[in-house]
Amino acid sequence: MGILKRMKEDMDVVFDQDPAARSYIEVFLTYSGLHAIWAHRIAHFFFKRNLLFIARSISQISRFFTGIEIHPGATIGRKFFIDHGMGVVIGETCEIGDNVTLFQGVTLGGTGKEKGKRHPTIKDNAMVTNGARVLGNITIGNSSKVGAGSVVLKDVPDHSTVVGVPGQIVVKNGEKIRKNLDHHKLPDPVADRCAHLQEEIDALKEEIAKLKEVKQNGNNDL
Repeated sequence: MGILKRMKEDMDVVFDQDPAARSYIEVFLTYSGLHAIWAHRIAHFFFKRNLLFIARSISQISRFFTGIEIHPGATIGRKFFIDHGMGVVIGETCEIGDNVTLFQGVTLGGTGKEKGKRHPTIKDNAMVTNGARVLGNITIGNSSKVGAGSVVLKDVPDHSTVVGVPGQIVVKNGEKIRKNLDHHKLPDPVADRCAHLQEEIDALKEEIAKLKEVKQNGNNDL
């Protein structure tokens, strides 16, 4: 595919994903996620040819202007979309498939100083939403979703949704574990656990109050 056709495809993705996009000239001039992707392609070209300083320089210039940091070594497929991309970080050994969407503040990072493949693999049609952290050499499966603010440290199967800290799978193989699962209404397993613990605490308080009452009545009888 030629450069101009690829750029046109990238802008078409914006119209598919963002209802606020109104014209090609607006998208071309004002969408920082688009600019970061285009800059990355140039940086990756030099990185593959071992011109590492040039590649890294282009990456850092792009980071300065867009607020999005993509290491020039990352491998990114077609129709990649970054929505409101400020704070997005994509590590060197990341592999991102086709039709992937990232939102503001997403980190695709490592977990330490290990060598080799140390960043996530995001398969086709996946979505990682606001502020999520996907860390280490793990895989987010085809058509899977990571909920806002989640921290994912383990593989996520295809067609699954994961939320929470640490991430917990709430949808698997297209079957909803929780009902009414919407992008803006993802369940929170941590909050659910806290609510369950609060119920147990309330029950214990009630039992203690009953025991105190029994004890006081026993003393009065004496």
